[in-house]
Amino acid sequence: MSENHSNPFENSELTTILVVSNMAKSKAFYVDVLGADIFREYGGDSLVLKFLGDWILLVTPGGPTADKPNTHFVSPINRDSVSHSFTIRVQDCNKSYEILKGRGAEFITPPVVNGAETRCFFRDPDGHLFEISEYRAT
Repeated sequence: MSENHSNPFENSELTTILVVSNMAKSKAFYVDVLGADIFREYGGDSLVLKFLGDWILLVTPGGPTADKPNTHFVSPINRDSVSHSFTIRVQDCNKSYEILKGRGAEFITPPVVNGAETRCFFRDPDGHLFEISEYRAT
């Protein structure tokens, strides 16, 4: 295989970085409400989580660095304007909704049925959007 066709991501994993305004609130949400596992904390402003087989890195706001000049990390400014969201496919949307609601997740609406799919949305403390979705094959 030529150099241009080799896999640049061999043996790699994807991490999603979320900028949060309050690390303590976010840590409580991701660990206590969602059930994420803490992999590592460092500097009081970064938290690495393992969640559903993926990595989430929570960081506090920060400015440019040598490797990313002119780039600012900011938490969501408007909770109703979304540029990124997570979808979690679940077996039973209503059951997952009740469990997460009982743990303190604040949902936008209860589960809504749309054909073969039932879904609903909630946010983390900074407004990052999560969807739980159940699909029933017809």
